[in-house]
Amino acid sequence: MKLGVIIGMTDRPEEAIARVAGLGLPSCQISAWSDLYTPDLARRLRAAADGAAVEITTLWAGWPGPRVWNFIEGPTTIGIVPPAWRPVRVDALKQGADFAAEVGIPGISTHVGFIPENPSDPEYPGVLAALRDVAGHARERGLEFWFETGQETPVTLLRTIQDLGLDNLGINYDPANLLMYGKANPVDALDIIGKYVRGVHAKDGEYPTNGRELGVEKPLGEGRVNYPAFIARLRSLGFDGALTIEREIHGPQQTADIRRAIEYLGGLIVAESTSGT
Repeated sequence: MKLGVIIGMTDRPEEAIARVAGLGLPSCQISAWSDLYTPDLARRLRAAADGAAVEITTLWAGWPGPRVWNFIEGPTTIGIVPPAWRPVRVDALKQGADFAAEVGIPGISTHVGFIPENPSDPEYPGVLAALRDVAGHARERGLEFWFETGQETPVTLLRTIQDLGLDNLGINYDPANLLMYGKANPVDALDIIGKYVRGVHAKDGEYPTNGRELGVEKPLGEGRVNYPAFIARLRSLGFDGALTIEREIHGPQQTADIRRAIEYLGGLIVAESTSGT
């Protein structure tokens, strides 16, 4: 396993890569939105990553329109599940795949949204068709498509991947999201979808305390994710990808929390690698 960090890209990709290098990390995920998918930025991002010897493991591809990260407006605003936003967001994700291919990033990931729990829901076939369109577009370009965990239960995500039946699908596993959305214990959920995990968002958080708002994100090691058990289970599954640190605050405290996360995770990785398990 290797450590990384997720970095939001602006029209100055050199600054994003410089921040990764400044943290002493070998890898990152780039988070970008469709207005940044230009040939010039693709060229500059590739040059910056090459110059700093930073591996970009995936592009987290955003989409246009409203997004409300809660249990009330979330189902009608997040991802490609909302019918009103589905066509434009499918197009944006395809643009993200084209941009990733141009940069040389091996895949894209995103939040799909609140995938229907009931496979008989009349919206489910349309969601599948949209996903097949996006993932197929990525596959034609030699890219993987990763679902970021969050709004759906592990069983729903498993069924969706199986129903799609494509060979370029994976999961960007965010253990904190599974807690914060109240969907699963992140260690136990690996028993259901662990074989599809291609990347990890190293984040921490708590379960929700009401039916309207997500649980609270916490600095890594201070929330409910049992990281020693989580990393041990990942290793038993043969996972050797990136643990990409995500801290969804801004300013100096974000950097301080990321640095503490690097130290904490680094110690766990070393301990696990020498434990013989």
